[in-house]
Parts: sequence; C-alpha cells; structure tokens
Amino acid sequence: MPTYHEALTTDLSALTSAADKWDDMAGEFKKLETAYERDVAKISLGQTWQGFAATAANDRFKVTLREYQGAQKEAKAIAALLRDGHSQFTELRSKLKSVGADAIKAGMTVSEQGHVSFDTARLDTATRNAYHHDPDYQASVRQAVGEWNEAIVAAVKAIADADEGMKLALEAVVIDRDFQDGTLGGFNRDPQESPYPSLEEAGKAADIPKERVKVAEWWRSLEPATRGILLKEKADELKEAGIMDPHYQWRPADPGAGEFNSEKPTPKDLWILSVAQGLAAGGDVTGEIGASRNMEHYLRATGEPLELDVDRMLHDESSYRDDMVHTHITSNQAEWRQQALDEYNRAGGETPVAIPVESSAVGNYVLKEGEWFHAVGGHQQNVSGVVTVTPNGDGEPKVSLDYQVNVWDRYNWDKDKSTEFPLGIKIEDEDMARLHKVGFAQEFDMRGSSSALSYDLDAATPPSGDPGDQGRDGTRTDVSRGEEKNR
Repeated sequence: MPTYHEALTTDLSALTSAADKWDDMAGEFKKLETAYERDVAKISLGQTWQGFAATAANDRFKVTLREYQGAQKEAKAIAALLRDGHSQFTELRSKLKSVGADAIKAGMTVSEQGHVSFDTARLDTATRNAYHHDPDYQASVRQAVGEWNEAIVAAVKAIADADEGMKLALEAVVIDRDFQDGTLGGFNRDPQESPYPSLEEAGKAADIPKERVKVAEWWRSLEPATRGILLKEKADELKEAGIMDPHYQWRPADPGAGEFNSEKPTPKDLWILSVAQGLAAGGDVTGEIGASRNMEHYLRATGEPLELDVDRMLHDESSYRDDMVHTHITSNQAEWRQQALDEYNRAGGETPVAIPVESSAVGNYVLKEGEWFHAVGGHQQNVSGVVTVTPNGDGEPKVSLDYQVNVWDRYNWDKDKSTEFPLGIKIEDEDMARLHKVGFAQEFDMRGSSSALSYDLDAATPPSGDPGDQGRDGTRTDVSRGEEKNR
C-alpha cells in the first residue's frame, strides 16, 4: 500500500500520456491492417492463384488480418482503461487531500506516512496546560486521533484498492479468450468492460481476507453490485469463507456462579458430582445426547468454548423452528426485500445486487423441556445472511434470502431454580453451580450457526427453517460424530 505522501504526489499525468501512446499504437496497427489486406491477403482471392495452397493460405491470411484488427481493439481498450483510471485516481486523491486537510483543521498533524497526532504546538498556554491536566480532555483527543487515523488509512487504502483493480483490469484486457480463432495467446479481439462499479471495487473484490474473522467485515464494505458479481461467480466458496457470519458480538449476561475453584468441596458436592456424572453417562440411553455432551464438557472443567449443533436443534424442535422463522425472518421480510430492491434499482435494474442483512439478537426461551432444554435452555439468537436480487426472464426481479441461524449461550446454572431430568431426577441449579466453585466443573461459552438455508422473499408462505436430518449414528463418545458438534 502506498504511503500518504506517495498517494498525494504520484504523477497521475503519466496515465493519460500512456493512453495517448496506446491510441497512437492503435492507429499504427490500422495502417498495418490496411497494407496487409491490400498487399498480402488479397493474393489468395485473385484468379492467378487457386487450389488447395491458395485456400490454406487464405485461411492463414484471415487469421493474421484478424490479429491486426484485434491489436487495434486491445490498444484502444487499454487507452480507455488508463484514462478511466486517471479519472478515478484523481477523484480518490481529492478525497484523501480533503481528509488530510480536515484533520489539520481539527488540530491534528499528518506525517508523510499518514500517521495522525494531536498538534499541541498550536495550543495556547492555557489550553495546553488544561490538556496536560485534564484526563477527559486527553481521552477525547485520543479518540479523535484514532478516528482521523482510521479515516486517513481508509482513504489511502481506497487508492491502493483502485491500483490493484487497475492491475487486474490491465491483465484481463490483454487475454485472448477466443480459443478457436486460429491463434493461441493472440490479441484480444473482444475486450470487455469490467463488470465492477469502479477500479476500487475490483481491487477490493479480489482481496478477500484469509482470516475468517475479517471476512464478514470485508463483505459489508463492498458495494451491492460487487457482491452480486461475486455471488454469481463463487457463492458456495464465499458462504464457506464466512460472508454470512453475524456482526453481533455476544457477551454473557451475568458472571454465572462466580470465581472458578474458589471454595473447598463438601461431601454433598461429591454426591452432586456423582449424580452429574451419571446424567452425562445416561444421555445415550435416554436419547438426550446433546445434553449429556454439554454436561460432560462442564465436568471436564476446561472452560473451553463448545460449538452447538444448531442444525440439529432446528430439525428436532418444530416449535423452536417456527419461533425462529417468525421472530427473525417473517418480521423482517418486507423491509429486507425493499432494501434490496432499492439497491437493485439504484444500480440500474439490470445486474444482480446483494446486501448483507442481520436480525436483532434476542433472548429465546421457547425450549421448555427435553434434550435441547437441558443442553441449552434460554439463549441469545439471531439470523444473518444475504439478500440477492437478480433479473428474471419475465422482467420482474427475483429476490431471495440465504441465511444462517446463530445461537449463543453460557453454560451455567441459575440460583433459585431446579431442573427435572429423565428417570425422575431433580437437581437444584445452585447445587450444580457449586461444582464450578469447588473446581469439579467449569462454566463455558457455547455458540453455533446453522448451515446455509434459503428462502424466496417473493413467496407468500414462510420458510420451513428446517435444515433436514443431519444423521445421528453412534453415541456421544463415537469419534465419527465429531467433537465440534452436539451429535
């Protein structure tokens, strides 16, 4: 990525100068085409040369003639791309200059590397003294410095993305995509304009992060038309990479039982431990495999997070599934659909667009009994995904939703409650929580997302929300079931 100084001082006129030379080159190729057609290609068309050799020569002459024509088109396409690049780089540089000037007006300095700092030298004595002795003033300055730094970095990165987009566009425009024109790697006789809205978007589209935690943020930074292009090219790959991961950052609602291993165990704690171990071991017999697995993880006392099998939860519990659909999809359907259609029309109404969507995270308390009540119980839940609008053959755009259900919870035990388990076993939650306090067990975070589900937002009936039967062979100790899921 260029530095702040480099982005502001690079000579952009070189782009238009190069464009002029490419236009001149197209003119020279036109002269060669005319001369070749007059002096060479027509030889095989006359009456003085006939037969197999003339026919073969004519075919080769046509190939060469098309190459001269392709060279002109390629040269003109490069010239147009360079001029378009000059225009876009000029605009992006103007934005960078504006951000830098605004930062200076706000009392900052900007180094050649683009680093923003508070310019205390511009303060009068009284203000400088107040700054050095007022923590709130210093905190507000640190926040402002951080925001200006982010703005400078974003403006410079936009130029870097456009530079990458230019590189990719130049590479694409010289590729001969016609494998039946008699040449291999010849000139491009049919150069296509980039489908992306800008060079910056083309560069950003090619720069998908390698770390999953950054993918959703990158996806949201793209324009709707860019997302539409990418989904058309590699939807499955992008979904697998994490474009539908939620923006919501979950935090436990309470501290749970308190500090781990902070008290000494009592005989009663040993008895509760034996009961808990029995419940964990008996899950395969009673069919509550998810609950027994979570209990066993609690008793391992590692405190490590555990991934939930949300697909299994949705498939097993119809009431839970119906509540999810009503709370997160049906209630947002009209708004999400209209937002996507607005972006589609804004983009011209001819190309696919896609927008990221996410419902509000809410507490879900639908699970009242059975395996998933014992495994998870009340938890935080939302839906995240992408709404896509594509042109349809009948003139009406098609609007669809790809989504996943996200679940978060903290495995702990509340006071003043009790839980009924199979075989008539009743446990006071406070007793189970003490296992955490005495070090026999440890609370842990749970989270999970369903597989990608789809729904036609033009449909009048709500989606089923059922990912289908995922299979459940073996017991909770069967390694083929996978350690990452509750199955």
